Amino acid sequence: MALRSPESGAEKGPWQAEAEAEAEEQGKEKGKEPASSPEPELTVSTRGPGSGPGPGFQPPEGGYGWLVVFAATWCNGSIFGIQNSFGIIYTMLLKEEGGDKSQQEFKAAWVGALAMGMIFLCSPIVSIFTDRMGCRIPATAGAAVAFIGLLTSSFTNSLEARFFTYGILFGCGSSFAFQPSLVILGHYFQRRLGLANGVVAAASSLFSMSFPFLMKILGDKIKLAHTLQVLSIFMLILMFLSLTYRPLLPTTHNPRAKLGRSLRQQCLGHLSSYCNMRVFYHRTYRIWAFGIATAALGYFIPYVHLMKYVDKQFTGEKMIKDTWVLLVCIGATSGIGRLVSGRISDSIPGLKKIYLQVIAFMLLGLMCMMIPLCKGFGGLIVVCLFLGLCDGFFTTIMAPVAFELVGPMQASQAIGYLLGMMALPMTAGPPLAGLLYNCFENYHVAFYFAGVPPIIGGIILFFVPLFHRKMPKKQEMDSSKDKMLASDTIMNGELLPGAPATEAHI
Repeated sequence: MALRSPESGAEKGPWQAEAEAEAEEQGKEKGKEPASSPEPELTVSTRGPGSGPGPGFQPPEGGYGWLVVFAATWCNGSIFGIQNSFGIIYTMLLKEEGGDKSQQEFKAAWVGALAMGMIFLCSPIVSIFTDRMGCRIPATAGAAVAFIGLLTSSFTNSLEARFFTYGILFGCGSSFAFQPSLVILGHYFQRRLGLANGVVAAASSLFSMSFPFLMKILGDKIKLAHTLQVLSIFMLILMFLSLTYRPLLPTTHNPRAKLGRSLRQQCLGHLSSYCNMRVFYHRTYRIWAFGIATAALGYFIPYVHLMKYVDKQFTGEKMIKDTWVLLVCIGATSGIGRLVSGRISDSIPGLKKIYLQVIAFMLLGLMCMMIPLCKGFGGLIVVCLFLGLCDGFFTTIMAPVAFELVGPMQASQAIGYLLGMMALPMTAGPPLAGLLYNCFENYHVAFYFAGVPPIIGGIILFFVPLFHRKMPKKQEMDSSKDKMLASDTIMNGELLPGAPATEAHI
């Protein structure tokens, strides 16, 4: 992304012309000379290929950026390695918990469901903080909160207390630490951004594969409390790695653009830039978001209840010791799915790539229903391999579809709102499955229930491209229009999120 100043002879963008016209009008009103060329201040001046003699911004495409890639990998791998291995923690919670046996599965499932739900629920808020404060401060503070959440969870045996320490603190902290790790890569890579994302996806999958094995060993040797203390060390390391999120993207903040505007207008402008609800004007986006939120109701159930189901269904000693293999299979094929689906989606034009999500959800629902039908442990391994593959395809296609539906400049807000809508069903899914177990005293109905929402969500998504073709021409043009035409719609006048004026000069 190259940026040229007026002196370089390049044509001025529409937002520059608008800012100059406004400044000139303000100068005439005050009886002063019109301001000449109130150009944006470039805080990073480098010369990129093809940018001509003028200054412009070009990501370094490596160097210090690979340290940022390592930090992002540690973030993605450790957070979702712990979250996706909650099935092992779930079995340890049930062993420690006394009292009413009929309510254990329901209550213990809330601990992990809250943690995963908070990651999605906080996403719109994290987007605002990242836009305003940059990537480094929210990520470091989030890692610190996640560390405190895991550490304090080790000092209590109460499920109710762990609702707050593990579910709320660890989940909310994970959300603030995770989202900036995705944004910061755009500051250091442009031409090689696909490679950087691929490295993060592949390397974080190794975390997801190793965490079940690690947590199983720790659970057998040092029990749950000390296991949580060991896991908190990963968050402590992440807190220091997040300090590497140094923003490089230049800002284009123009203080003269806001002259003459009342305090109310400025507040409304800030509010609209923080909470852009225009994405909900798109009918196809509303249908897409509703379909994914519906599918999310059954998405997290296998991660929580699969370990307990295997312990009850397969009584052989060898089978009980090998339960962690199932989570390893999910993590391995999830990484493969992310890499493969990215390549496949690039070759599919337009919104037709949403059919990859349709296939992923339909297959995910079918695999959940297949779990009770597996008579052997080998069958469960095959099912888990497909579950991980569906997970990888679903998560990778989310951003490209959002770009197609609402355009590039609204895609960030669209994804944030989508993740927020997923929070409630994803949080409610595992406790509902635990409640079904308490009612029927087996997991068969619970896993049949888990398969229904993804299938319904896949059917809903199938109709999104059909409605998109019938979308009015004006709305279709607006969705692909570059929203950077108006300077007051850009947060702090920045080109991408995560580069606030307070840090961009570093």
